[in-house]
Amino acid sequence: MLTYRGTVYPWHCDHVGHMNVMWYVGKFDEGTWQFFNAIGLTPAYFREAKRGMAAVEQQISYLRELHAGAIVSVETTVLEVHARRIVFRHEMRNDASGEVAARTTLTAVHLDTDARKSCAFPDAVVAAANALIARG
Repeated sequence: MLTYRGTVYPWHCDHVGHMNVMWYVGKFDEGTWQFFNAIGLTPAYFREAKRGMAAVEQQISYLRELHAGAIVSVETTVLEVHARRIVFRHEMRNDASGEVAARTTLTAVHLDTDARKSCAFPDAVVAAANALIARG
């Protein structure tokens, strides 16, 4: 699932001339919110149900440098769905070359924001996430 598309701007680059790691994480984060929205974890749901998400683990591999002007996209794949947590992978590509520039795997937990504890996903969210495993 395509969850992000954007550009590397000059201010995303560090003193060595390539995109700084903070911007990889930022672009992955934008993809995460698009992904959550697609499976029913919408901003309205979070507000109305008093729910949230917390990243509890993230692993990142930086595979190719990106420079100012690069057009990038992020595709997201669901790896595992559990009652209270989900594991998914983002893959960032340089659209011009098709090369994978970075890959991250995240584990996120569904939260009751009042109790500040994990809680079960709604059935519809589990079904939507499982459908993406079936397609991937």
